[in-house]
Amino acid sequence: QVQLVESGGGSVQAGGSLRLSCAASGYTYCMGWFRQAPGKEREGVASIYSGGGRTTYADSVKGRFTISRDNAKNTVYLQMNSLQPEDTAMYSCAAAYTSNCRLLRGADFRYWGQGTQVTVSS
Repeated sequence: QVQLVESGGGSVQAGGSLRLSCAASGYTYCMGWFRQAPGKEREGVASIYSGGGRTTYADSVKGRFTISRDNAKNTVYLQMNSLQPEDTAMYSCAAAYTSNCRLLRGADFRYWGQGTQVTVSS
């Protein structure tokens, strides 16, 4: 069992930035960030492997968001720049143990954090 704890959410104006963190209690092969806005389906945002750091991004965040990880700390980060109101959602990190994590499908992720709210005002 791996526990994931997110932090760093908050409220920001459009064009602003936030950095989310997710600390894992143990080893994770691949980490991902997902988000879900009220009334919408969960969306995979980004993923990163532990070895080599290969990353995948949803088209909606490419060029604005950057996922990174510190393996020594079992922590993954999501740097979010140029935030827009449509980025408002509950953001959750998740851990996967399959290379399918690059597909950003929730079903491929085994452990989930509780989530942190991101609100972007116009």
